[in-house]
Amino acid sequence: MIGERPQKFGHIVLPGFALMSYASAVEPLRAANLLAGADLYRWTSFSDGGGPVASSSGALMETADLPDAHDGLHTVLVVAGGGPSQWRSPRIDGCLRRLARLGVRIGGVSGGPYVLARAGLLEGYRFTVHWEHAAALSEAFPELRPEAARFIADRDRLTCGGGIAPLDMMHTLIAERLGDAFARQVSDWFLHTHVDRPSDPQRGSVVERYGVHHAGLAAALGVMEANVSAPLSRPAVAAYAGVSPRHLERLFVRHLGMGFSARYRRIRLDQARRLLRQSPLSITEVAMATGFSSAAHFSRSYRKATGRSPGAERSA
Repeated sequence: MIGERPQKFGHIVLPGFALMSYASAVEPLRAANLLAGADLYRWTSFSDGGGPVASSSGALMETADLPDAHDGLHTVLVVAGGGPSQWRSPRIDGCLRRLARLGVRIGGVSGGPYVLARAGLLEGYRFTVHWEHAAALSEAFPELRPEAARFIADRDRLTCGGGIAPLDMMHTLIAERLGDAFARQVSDWFLHTHVDRPSDPQRGSVVERYGVHHAGLAAALGVMEANVSAPLSRPAVAAYAGVSPRHLERLFVRHLGMGFSARYRRIRLDQARRLLRQSPLSITEVAMATGFSSAAHFSRSYRKATGRSPGAERSA
């Protein structure tokens, strides 16, 4: 309630964090204070070592060094952008574990849940991560299974897909503390008139992403995306789609301009590109994770499709 002490939020930002994800998590707190005319929330940005941290767009965020103690913190969120697996900080991992033991609610935004996984803070919890990082997280931590949700609050863990999804998450947090009517005022402040549910998807549907409206073809594309490491045969996918293998091939050519095998290979190579950019897996491991029989076969296919080798992709 408004008469209560302010809740203190901390945001640990990693180099390359997305400004939109950060702002979507912080600005609702500022708006809540403004609309209530009261000091409901306080927040501080932290980093390993403090000082300015560059966002993905190059804008600098001034930060304090990591907190040594509880210091009244209610929630601490890690905000990470592209390549979270590359930012290895034992100090951040230790800080998160220490704050979790002290009862601080720990969360991650966009790539932030990857950092929580690395710190060992997601075992036994439901959680999500930005879809771009989901494959890398699953490969690096095979015992963990991220869900395709916009955000998930599970006990003292709070994870969010990033982008504008933190607006939905903060609406829920503000509503839990101050009521739905007040949370709606905050959302309206940002012209955020449609608040999504936690379980709503992060991405557009297969129909929207591929621009196809044939039910069987949409079903085929969905099951192909779900089976990348062990690709299914054309007859198996056709059976899932409820059409014959020959008709499935015709559907791919007619609606997508390429055959079944070529589209499946592109889906697998798109996944491989994400793993090369986002995960610490070796090129051989990426090949195995995307259904190629060998690193050599993978490298030839990748170079033919993209014009550069997997190693050059990773370096870039």
